[in-house]
Amino acid sequence: MPNPQLYIIDYRLHGKQRSFIIRLERMDNAEAWHWASCDAGIGIIPKFGREKIRKVSKPMAERYGVTDVSWRASGSKPGQPLQDPVTTA
Repeated sequence: MPNPQLYIIDYRLHGKQRSFIIRLERMDNAEAWHWASCDAGIGIIPKFGREKIRKVSKPMAERYGVTDVSWRASGSKPGQPLQDPVTTA
């Protein structure tokens, strides 16, 4: 059964710091760049969870002013390495 978690994504849009929280089953750098682009108004947010859309890549996001994308699990401090909950439990 899927276990969605909360993640915090920090990024810069035209030099201004932005941050938001999102609930997803998994997170990686490509997902973080895509969702930061969606928050900035560049990417498309799917209407249905199973809808397949083309994700915004890092080079495309940078063309529109999205930079310095980082992510972390909610509750962790900025700069703290992400630990796999399966191996640390």
